Amino acid sequence: MRAVFTGTGMHVPPHVVDNHRMARVMDTSDEWIRQRTGIVERRFAGLDQATSDLAATAAEGAIAEAGIEKSEIDYVLVATMTPDYYFPGVAPIVQHKLDLPPVPCLDIRQQCSGFVYGMQLADAMLRSGQYRNVLLVGAEVHAGFMPWTDWEIVLDGKQRPLPEGEFEWNTRFRDRAVIFGDGAGAFVVSAREDGASGVEDVMVCADGDHADKMWVPGAGSAYRPYVRREMIERGDLVPIVEGPKVFKVAVRVMPEAVRAILKRNGYTVDDLRLLIMHQANLRINEVVQRTLGLEDDKVFNNIQKYGNTTAATLPMAFHEAREACGLEKGDLVCFVALGSGLTWGAALYRI
Repeated sequence: MRAVFTGTGMHVPPHVVDNHRMARVMDTSDEWIRQRTGIVERRFAGLDQATSDLAATAAEGAIAEAGIEKSEIDYVLVATMTPDYYFPGVAPIVQHKLDLPPVPCLDIRQQCSGFVYGMQLADAMLRSGQYRNVLLVGAEVHAGFMPWTDWEIVLDGKQRPLPEGEFEWNTRFRDRAVIFGDGAGAFVVSAREDGASGVEDVMVCADGDHADKMWVPGAGSAYRPYVRREMIERGDLVPIVEGPKVFKVAVRVMPEAVRAILKRNGYTVDDLRLLIMHQANLRINEVVQRTLGLEDDKVFNNIQKYGNTTAATLPMAFHEAREACGLEKGDLVCFVALGSGLTWGAALYRI
């Protein structure tokens, strides 16, 4: 029994926000952002859109491509770090918006590596014979983390003075605010017998010693009450990303994970047709590519267009890479990601 990607889909909101528009609300520039991240533009959800909305639209596309009825989906996995609410989880909300039957639904909270963890779960469920079609979604709306209050300047490009002090306030968070974007990607993962295509292996890891390298310091059961006014006033609800430290870990751990999963399955880097990396920072991916000695046609990046969409980067990149890179039956694809926790993982998939 093999876990096969029978359909993929993606959805990004219509609001395209380039670097010049970001410079209207904080002290930054197109050159500053491109040089450090490689990002040219990103998408932000509208004020009436939540993570479940993007997830459901991406899932619709994946289900349609899979050529199955919604009633044939028998498990829903949603990887996200931006659920609609503290509880319930976002997966049941996605299930409701898709009008699926009352199937099991599960949130995966592994942030940037969540989709790899989801691949492992989907693969195990299908190999066990318990389920036939798993809907696996990665979706994020990071807009709620952003520090500014005047969204019209960002979403619609309306030029007008910011409230007093807001430009300086936003600039405090520019290293993170320029990175994130909103989007969703989805796979229908189906059980297939006696075929060469499918998931070959998944490896996932975690090291909590580095949990404070990427985290949100405010809100949670560590506090009484869960959220305090001073947390908001200090900006504690905006994620902290210790960029230089994360960079050093990522450029070491991600190549190690790729080599390890290849070796475990009797492959070398030369056997890879394509490497799909988490789209957190183009500079990280460039170092990983050089470290592994991969030619440009063996990697695919789309962070330039979408920014870091966290759990959605891998499915969105794969969805676009299938056509852009001309993937064919028999090609070996490796997925790799590192996220907060720290958590990381890699997966091998045979087209």
